[in-house]
Amino acid sequence: VDGVVVAAGATLGPHRADVTATEFYADLRKMMKFIGRASVNSFVTKRLLMLEAKFKMYLLLNDEKELLIQKMNPHRDFYNVRKVDTHIHHSAAMHQKHLLRFIKKKLRLDSERTVINRNGKELSLAQVFESLQMTAYDLSLDMLDVHADNTTQHRFDRFNLKYNPCGSSRLREIFLKTDNYIRGEYLAQITQELFADYEENKYQMAELRISIYGRSEAEWASLARWVFENKLYSDNVRWVIQVPRLYQVHRSTVPSVVSFADFLSNVFLPLHKVTQDPASNPELFLFLQQVVAFDSVDDESLGERKIWKDPPRPEDWTTPHNPPYSYYMYYMWANINSLNKFRRE
Repeated sequence: VDGVVVAAGATLGPHRADVTATEFYADLRKMMKFIGRASVNSFVTKRLLMLEAKFKMYLLLNDEKELLIQKMNPHRDFYNVRKVDTHIHHSAAMHQKHLLRFIKKKLRLDSERTVINRNGKELSLAQVFESLQMTAYDLSLDMLDVHADNTTQHRFDRFNLKYNPCGSSRLREIFLKTDNYIRGEYLAQITQELFADYEENKYQMAELRISIYGRSEAEWASLARWVFENKLYSDNVRWVIQVPRLYQVHRSTVPSVVSFADFLSNVFLPLHKVTQDPASNPELFLFLQQVVAFDSVDDESLGERKIWKDPPRPEDWTTPHNPPYSYYMYYMWANINSLNKFRRE
């Protein structure tokens, strides 16, 4: 209903959003106007300077006292306090040495395995590296080039390229994708090694971010199958679903995505279906119990369209242009709110 997936029952009624898009944009315009005032900027600057000064004063008076208290607390230091990394992309969760070691191991033990199909031609792992004019001996951390350094600051295009080992989209598809020719087996094995590391450390935990793109409803079933088949569960790990803001790409490449409402439906409708009937997809039902949050990701440096007084309904957003960040945020929130109400009941 108006871009929000709702569930209706005999006694429940539709789980509509508490705030309409028009109300949201009215409040957002007021907030943007307020924070743009010179007087507000002056007040905020002074307050931040004051808070910084108060913190420095606190350090001068209490740092030695806090150190003493920490030493008196037995069996507790930085290494055995539970720490949760709440923002780590699953495809980049392993350090570069781990990924390099894994790729070299597969080249040594699994080089003749068919791992990819390009333009109707099946290629083994050895043939892929041959086409890239590389050998296991040539591989190094510098050649792998997956570390986000200072050259990626404010450069989302360069940041995205860091997800391609050795700058190759083929290697990314083979080693860092869940829905490839080998059904995500290599990525699952790396993930299992990551889980083992977390569990061995005991006090280290993570919320791994993994993508749902909104191209089709089948994405959820595919992701849940991959998690379930490879037994990717750990008490130290939970999943965060990140939804890239790529409607404009899907609008031009996916025939079934005609409007922004189709994109939202692909992301949220499968979750309502499996909540209503867990037997329709037990794997997805179990996977959702390990999902703790949603995120929206893309290049935030890009310019955006103006904020409307009367924003169009998602069903009416059929242009090939991407909606602004605020439009995504409202309809993501509205759909998550609707889903949470349904699952709670």
